[in-house]
Amino acid sequence: MHHLPRDVWTARAAEHRERALAVLAPTIERRQRGERHPVWDFLFDYYRLRPAELVAWSPGAGVVLDDAPEFAERRHFRMDEDGSASVDAAALVAARRTTLEFTGRLLSAVSQRPPQFGCFGLHEWAMVYRQPADRVRHGIALRFSTDETAGIVESHELRCTHFDAFRFFTPPAVPLNHVALTRDDQVDSDQGGCLHANMDLYKWAGKLHPLTSSTLLFDCFELARDVRELDMRASPYDLRPWGFEPVAVETAAGKADYVRQQRGFAERAQLLRERLRDEIDVSGLTGSRRS
Repeated sequence: MHHLPRDVWTARAAEHRERALAVLAPTIERRQRGERHPVWDFLFDYYRLRPAELVAWSPGAGVVLDDAPEFAERRHFRMDEDGSASVDAAALVAARRTTLEFTGRLLSAVSQRPPQFGCFGLHEWAMVYRQPADRVRHGIALRFSTDETAGIVESHELRCTHFDAFRFFTPPAVPLNHVALTRDDQVDSDQGGCLHANMDLYKWAGKLHPLTSSTLLFDCFELARDVRELDMRASPYDLRPWGFEPVAVETAAGKADYVRQQRGFAERAQLLRERLRDEIDVSGLTGSRRS
């Protein structure tokens, strides 16, 4: 166990809080006003973590905070007689063993699999394929008519590899995908070029928090935020009223732009994937360790 003196950990906590609030202030203000946002709310609706959980700092497993009475009431922490605090890793590993083992397998599999860059974000188009305008998800207007959107889908091969995107395909779009995906196949199908697989690093870091550090969790959140923007800009939705210009993947130039950004996100995600695997290892779950 690594000890952090009080002056060190309080400085880190304050730095993290300042960083998180600088990013989350617009979201917090919108939520206080009861306003919705078609792009950013997904990060809190789908992934379930609240802004306050991202702002609060914790060190992750394997770290002891000296002189830390503030953590006496924090969930998943244990206090020692000398007033130091640490994540109760043993209890959390016991409670979340299934998630830890699955996450460890998934991260290892994706790390070893070559990323793919040929989907062009068409999963979002498949989610509205041949769907009447009044039934389109999110209630946002599309950039093209129903028939034009369908024509764009049909002029491409759908190559989605992520089940949690595939499961939202409209029924007529399902057989257009290059393979039928299932939850059971996720470890064998997820790959590091997929925007949604990379966004999900935030999901896994959040599910395992506070075994995972707040620093890693927020790094994963920032990646998910940036990926979300590309995902929506490359979608068929018209988000220009909210200040998002399309990445027109229906054109050659738009595809090139999409792949360029996709490659950058894949590189960022791989570094975070390795860090997440390391923090799982520190938690003491032997079954998660890489071979």
